[in-house]
Amino acid sequence: MKRFVAVLGACALMTVSVAGAGQQPDTPPQPTAQANPPEVIAAWGSQRFVDEQFGERRGRDVVRIGSDYTLKSEDQSGDLVVVGATGTVEGRTRGDTVVIFGQSDIKGTAEINGNLVLINTDTTVAEGARVRGDLVVIGGQFNAPADFAAGGSHVIIDNHTLGGRLAGVFTWITRGLLWGRPIVPQLRWMWAAVIVLFLVYLLVSLVFEKPVSEVADVLAHRPLSAFGVGLLVLLLIGPISVLLAVSIIGIAVVPLILCALLVAWVIGKVAGARWLGASIIPRSEDPRWHTVAAFVVGFVLITAAYMVPILGFVTWTMMGVFGLGASALAFVAAYRRENPLPVPQPAVSAPPPPVIRQTSEEMMVNSETRSMTFESAAGTVAAPPAPSIVATLPHASFRDRVAAGVLDLILVVLAYQLLDRFPRPNAFFLLLLAYTIGFWTWKGTTVGGIICQLRVVRVDGTPVRFVDALVRGLSAIFSIAVLGLGMLWILRDNERQAWHDRIAGTYVVKVPRNWPL
Repeated sequence: MKRFVAVLGACALMTVSVAGAGQQPDTPPQPTAQANPPEVIAAWGSQRFVDEQFGERRGRDVVRIGSDYTLKSEDQSGDLVVVGATGTVEGRTRGDTVVIFGQSDIKGTAEINGNLVLINTDTTVAEGARVRGDLVVIGGQFNAPADFAAGGSHVIIDNHTLGGRLAGVFTWITRGLLWGRPIVPQLRWMWAAVIVLFLVYLLVSLVFEKPVSEVADVLAHRPLSAFGVGLLVLLLIGPISVLLAVSIIGIAVVPLILCALLVAWVIGKVAGARWLGASIIPRSEDPRWHTVAAFVVGFVLITAAYMVPILGFVTWTMMGVFGLGASALAFVAAYRRENPLPVPQPAVSAPPPPVIRQTSEEMMVNSETRSMTFESAAGTVAAPPAPSIVATLPHASFRDRVAAGVLDLILVVLAYQLLDRFPRPNAFFLLLLAYTIGFWTWKGTTVGGIICQLRVVRVDGTPVRFVDALVRGLSAIFSIAVLGLGMLWILRDNERQAWHDRIAGTYVVKVPRNWPL
């Protein structure tokens, strides 16, 4: 904008001078400030111009990554940013000066009108340098004269302040994180962390021998399934946690889910190391010694891969996804072993009807009766299954009920956001309660239950009435309020009933795909 004003002013001055020359043709032109506009235009063409308002030269912003830069004493710039290199300031910066993971040299002629930010940078400030803004120093060595003071606030956390504790952290950031590897071999504290992690993983491998072996078997026989399930868990854990947090009551369940995810991640890591080592070393007669040796070999190989740039983070991510998916599959398999589905009883074939000899007249009457029955049956609609058949259906598993509940919760959240006419936040819970009670009374299930093939019935197999649905919905609040224990009761109940199922006297059954609504 200032450039535009300068050029516009120059054009105006040129116009005035031309007009004046036209009015007094006999008078030679006097040397005035009108001679400056050509100089302004020429300087602007070389990306520098004369600011008539300030009478100073200005420059553009400078950003250098991995390349040294020196701002000469006769030059100026806007913001100056140098990353991973040396930044030398001799002139004037109108904006901020930021140096990250490098070195900086602030000369005595430097004038920084903005803030000076130094992150893990060894800095030397000469006497006479001026900083008008804030001074922020995090990590690195900061050497300045005793009388040096910035115009704004001072935040200095250098290595001398913390006894050099931040030096290793910033070295890991520059040589580890930015290089794509979690382990930097040059850092001693990194090897101490590796040793501690090795001992913790070895303890987990020895104490939880059976779970780790089951997860390792899943990795050996179903690696693609484990990878897919691991990605699915990582994609769904965020939305599920958000939905539970939105419900407020489910906030208490979020820490439990995160702890379970952490345990699954650790066991998956240990099982991955054991699986990798077992595929290399031969089997021995002592299985316990073989598992320990396999874990040690696998851990060493994974640690070596962690030190390679780019490959380190790729290995860390892949092993985590594989291990998390294998842990989830092993958990599902163990749950099915503890809670097997009821085996359907084979249908008992009825004995053949006795052969009755009939006369020709009786046969004619019976044939007419059968034809009338067939015609009447052709025009009727199939009756719904008998209540006794519904009572014999298998009860729904905890996984199916959670899946149906998540689908219903998503549907209600979308409806609540679309309507957006509820005056109070607790209207969401009233909407959720009305949705479930209404659908249970109307169809014996919800939209999520229809997708997951679930139906809510009374213990005698008859459809749910409004009273039953109301009692079940209100008691479900109590099941969730006590840290979700009423819901988790399904995992240990022989009939797979939650607390609100027992209070209302209902079952949740799994129906075939073609079951009518």
